[in-house]
Amino acid sequence: MLLQRSGTDATRRLRRMFVRLAPLGCLLGLLMLAYASGWHRNLTLQTLVENNAAIDAFIAAHRIAAILSFVVIYAIGAILAMPAGAVLAVVGGFLFGALIGGAAAMIGSTLGATAVFLIARSAFGERLLRRLGPRVESFAAGFRADAFFYVMFLRLMPVPSWFTNLTAALFAVRLRTFVGATAIGRIPGSFLLALFGAGLDSMIATQEVAYRACLGAGELDCRIDFDPANVVTPTLIAALGGLGLLALAPVLARRLLMRRAEVQRP
Repeated sequence: MLLQRSGTDATRRLRRMFVRLAPLGCLLGLLMLAYASGWHRNLTLQTLVENNAAIDAFIAAHRIAAILSFVVIYAIGAILAMPAGAVLAVVGGFLFGALIGGAAAMIGSTLGATAVFLIARSAFGERLLRRLGPRVESFAAGFRADAFFYVMFLRLMPVPSWFTNLTAALFAVRLRTFVGATAIGRIPGSFLLALFGAGLDSMIATQEVAYRACLGAGELDCRIDFDPANVVTPTLIAALGGLGLLALAPVLARRLLMRRAEVQRP
């Protein structure tokens, strides 16, 4: 009877482990498939130019569906850690305008980051944190105390999105806090890039004419010369970094006040 109960408990533990790790396994499998198939290479301005007429026709006939499709594409790109966030935000501004394109980029980015956060938290979460020792647990507790500001700071800084997602999941940040800080932290970059994309009509038209002419001449090395990722200039990075430091101001002020109170305490 005892052996039977022990076997049942082991089966339950294995089942729970499988349920917990299955989403992570699927994510890793999709990530390897995406990069092996070269899907990330299709998220470029050249793809937009090549399919410009079909995309414009679809947007004209199904604008809401087109915006939702863009959000889904952005979210999938974020989930699979494809280095195309800046490109997609610029393309969103070009296709839908600065306001709608920026909002769609922000929503897609937030949805993708949240999906990775939930998968990582389900797979590891506090289990891994407990194994890392009391120092890491203490640091995680401090991070959680001001998680909203820390996550927003990391979103504004030039830090890989996956790093922020995994850190927040490991430190057991609340879902509501993570989503709110991610959405707000994505607003400046998304709308600035979309605003830039909204003014690319003449450049896109010129590039499309040159690209079509190159193809018509039978050239083999026809490509778009402009890369929207170049919009992420040192000035833009510095501006976002300044906003990130500003996001930490409440944390620094509160800790300074706490230290003063401890010093003045008799």
